[in-house]
Amino acid sequence: MANTVSFAPFEQLAETLLPYAAPNGSDGAHDIAHITRVWTNVRAISEVEGGDLEILLAATLLHDCVSVEKDDPDRAKASSLAATAARKPLGRLNWRHEKIDQTCHAIEAHSFSANITPETLEARILQDADRLDAIGLIGIARCFYVAGRMGSGLYDPNDPRGENRALDDRSFAIDHFETKLLTLADGFTTAQGQQMAKARHAELLAFRDAFLTQIGA
Repeated sequence: MANTVSFAPFEQLAETLLPYAAPNGSDGAHDIAHITRVWTNVRAISEVEGGDLEILLAATLLHDCVSVEKDDPDRAKASSLAATAARKPLGRLNWRHEKIDQTCHAIEAHSFSANITPETLEARILQDADRLDAIGLIGIARCFYVAGRMGSGLYDPNDPRGENRALDDRSFAIDHFETKLLTLADGFTTAQGQQMAKARHAELLAFRDAFLTQIGA
C-alpha cells in the first residue's frame, strides 16, 4: 500500500480509501503507483484550474476500484461498476449525498472506453489526469505491459504500419498508438491538461517513429 504522505494533506482520507483502491494486485498498469501518478497529475492541473481536492482525491483513489481487463468484453462498463462500488466506502465518510454523487460522477466519466461527458470541473480534471498517464513515456510503458498481459505481439512483421490491413491492437501493441494513444491529446478538457498533454503526445510520436525505423518499416 502507498504511503499516505503521498496524498497530503488528506492522509486520513487516503488511509480510509486506499484498501479499496487497487483490487487486482497483479495489474501493474492499474496499481497504487498508477493512482499516485494520477494524483500528481490531478494536483498539477488543480493548481491552475481549481476544484475540490477532497472530491478529487477520493475519485482518484477509487477510479479503478473495480478491475476489468482490457480484453474483457465488459471493459467499457468498468468505470460505471467502479462508481457503484465506490458508494460503499464513500458512505462511511459522513459526506453529504451531493458530494458523494460528484465523486462518483468523476469516477464514472474518467474512462475513455465509457465515453461519458464529464459535467463537473472535478470530473474534467480526473479525466485529464488519468489520460496523462496513458500517453508520454509512462503511457508507452503501460501500453506494452498491457500487451504482454494479453499475449499480443509487438507488431505485424508483414505490415508493421497497417497500410494493407485493419489495425488490431489486440494482436499488435504498436497498433494501439494509432487506434487510441495518438488520439487522446485532442480530448483533454482543461487548459492545463491540454498544455501538459502536448509534450507527452510529442513523446508518443517520437517513439513510434523511432520504433518503426528500427524495425525497418
